[in-house]
Amino acid sequence: MSEFLEIRNVTVTFKVGSTIAARIKGDPAPILTAVDGISFEADRGESIGIVGESGCGKSTLAKAITGLVPVASGSIHLDGVELTGKRDRTTMRRIQMVFQDPSSSLNPSLTVEKMLSELLRVHEIVPGEKIPDRCAELMELVELPPSLLKALPRRLSGGQRQRIGIARALALEPEVLIADEAVAALDVSVQAPVLNLLNSLRRDLGLTLMFISHDLAVVRYVSDRVVVMYLGRAVEDRPTAELFDNPRHPYTKALMAAAPKFGVKKKPGESALKGEPPSALDLPSGCRFRPRCPLAAEICEQIEPDLTGPSEIERAACHFAWDEAPA
Repeated sequence: MSEFLEIRNVTVTFKVGSTIAARIKGDPAPILTAVDGISFEADRGESIGIVGESGCGKSTLAKAITGLVPVASGSIHLDGVELTGKRDRTTMRRIQMVFQDPSSSLNPSLTVEKMLSELLRVHEIVPGEKIPDRCAELMELVELPPSLLKALPRRLSGGQRQRIGIARALALEPEVLIADEAVAALDVSVQAPVLNLLNSLRRDLGLTLMFISHDLAVVRYVSDRVVVMYLGRAVEDRPTAELFDNPRHPYTKALMAAAPKFGVKKKPGESALKGEPPSALDLPSGCRFRPRCPLAAEICEQIEPDLTGPSEIERAACHFAWDEAPA
């Protein structure tokens, strides 16, 4: 398979605070770097998991790829074509997103049929007379009865609403589907069927799936490869089995140790991951994970490690990642 989606040194920044106050003082406006030089690739039909603590830049990266937020530097290529900041309607259709909370992402005043019909009509996906049939096909695609087309979102369960969110994204016939915490708002009993649906759609439609979550078990189930993010940067990028069997970055290992395990009790306050992430406006010198890292040494304070490894699919950003003993 050829490289289909290429993310090259993508950086996303935001101005924070009052720019007027900064001008009066003669200071530059504070800049927050939400995504800092992220690079990875995904093949057509591949599933990439993006994990990390809240605030590490996962959702911002997703919005940058879909074109919802501007990229400060770097580039995004899809099938060899660079996606610029201003994308035409056809280009925007190629990458679609499923949001975390279907209750807030669906228009409460429109029936399911009106939501789907509007998309099909505006983007001229099918001729007007075939729109009702296509709506019914989309419902069957996400394993819902066409009778629910007449329902308003409030009449549906959480799992049904999320399936409608998936159907809405599929209506535009995308090649890349980004699921941003797509099962986080659902009951545990509902999560598995939705995950199975995403896996089936990826296989049947040839979709490239980018799955964002803080739930390691979910990411392990869905993803072929996992990118671990910390404070806007990628700290590990490896095939799923290798990463979970033998994590190479101390942060990845700490995340796995912090995940709840059936039958294992933890004492109150006990955690493998100590402390809080530093402010993105005041990053530590060298490795940004250094203040929380049990392996921190003098070199970690002086030099920020690159994301490197024995191959393009085995990379970690730690000075000690590829020593004999894993992190």
